[in-house]
Amino acid sequence: MENFEQPVIKDDAVFEQQVEKLHQLQVYGRWLFVGLLWITLAPPSLWGLRNEFALWKQYFTWVAVRFGLIYNPLSTLGLAFCIGMTASVLVWQSRNILFGLPKIEKERLEKQVLRIRQQGASHPLWRLVVGAN
Repeated sequence: MENFEQPVIKDDAVFEQQVEKLHQLQVYGRWLFVGLLWITLAPPSLWGLRNEFALWKQYFTWVAVRFGLIYNPLSTLGLAFCIGMTASVLVWQSRNILFGLPKIEKERLEKQVLRIRQQGASHPLWRLVVGAN
């Protein structure tokens, strides 16, 4: 049986690639969560507002929208959660693209990669982060 463990070295190009892979997995995971929210939570929330949509189609005013949302709190909460999570992931990813990863987040990712390397092939993320190298 081969030993897939790599020595725990923090200052090499392979380590930086692994940190980047872990960050990419984090990005994909967040967008997957948002997508699942829109697939599972948004349709019942929109269905709960179906009568309001008919009213809004006839007489669209902001007061009608306000009261429609107030009197359907579960639907409003579901849609607000979907919209809020989407906005938060957009802001988080935009910040990382425009300004780079904050030092604290980069250190956290580095520690996590070191833990993955130390645990070896038994770690669930080993194959995705370290195994390809």
